[in-house]
Amino acid sequence: MKLIKLTAISAAVLASTAALAAEPVVVVDDNTAVAYEAEPVAVAYEAEPVAVAYEAEPAYAYNADAGVVRNTTGAVVGGTKTFFQTAINPAAVSAEVGTLGYGANIAWGLNENTELQAGWAGGDVAELFGGDIDIDDVNYDVDSDFSNPYLGVQLRPTGNWFTMGAGIIVPDNDIDVTANPQNGGIYKIDGVEYDANDVGSLQGTIEHRNKLAPYATIGFRPNITENFGLFGELGAAYLGKTDATVRTNGTSNNVGVKGSNIGSGKTSAEVAAEAQRELKSDNYLEWLPIVKVGATYRF
Repeated sequence: MKLIKLTAISAAVLASTAALAAEPVVVVDDNTAVAYEAEPVAVAYEAEPVAVAYEAEPAYAYNADAGVVRNTTGAVVGGTKTFFQTAINPAAVSAEVGTLGYGANIAWGLNENTELQAGWAGGDVAELFGGDIDIDDVNYDVDSDFSNPYLGVQLRPTGNWFTMGAGIIVPDNDIDVTANPQNGGIYKIDGVEYDANDVGSLQGTIEHRNKLAPYATIGFRPNITENFGLFGELGAAYLGKTDATVRTNGTSNNVGVKGSNIGSGKTSAEVAAEAQRELKSDNYLEWLPIVKVGATYRF
């Protein structure tokens, strides 16, 4: 009976102290003391995994409406993607007509007041300059084929419709000229009136020396609607001095001179060379005036 009682008491004590670290438990029954050492109980907890999703904010943000990279620091870090996004998301496209020719350009917004432009203008624009030119006493018909790709910057310094532009043109302009004999069938070159029949037909070309032509403009770009606008620009481009050639189909060895019975003593080719020197020294369109108007669509 004592054994059963001792066992029951011991079990109750052990159960109540199971959470304690292995502290010894002493049970006294009458005069007998028995020490029990509790075994530590291991409790296992199984943690449920918790899924946490973090969405990283991009270091740069492209504004599709304005074509602006707002965060320039992010643009450096995410360079390739940012520049690619900017390249395929222009701020505006424009169509234009003017002294550079007929053409179009694409603009990218660098900030709220600055746009980078790339465009082309060309075609036969000789009629815009009158269709003919007078070089000293010789009148030439002009036939042109302009090709003027350009890269520039448009600024809005006051944040409104007023603009200022600057950039570089890469001119590839073909200018052909044909001399017109004066009344009486003469070419007056360097003060001497030569018989046009002896000289023959005088035809030539003009080429500007500048391979890169800087330009500057001022203008206006009002917005008519949210997406559409108009623009006009005035300015000039420096095409540089000219080289010229003048050819003749005449074969005379003694070109006649008006009022002289003995002739000039010059060949047709020599008279053409004199006309060439005059044409070259005139530096036709050394400063090319820029006048253009057009329409713009903004994305």
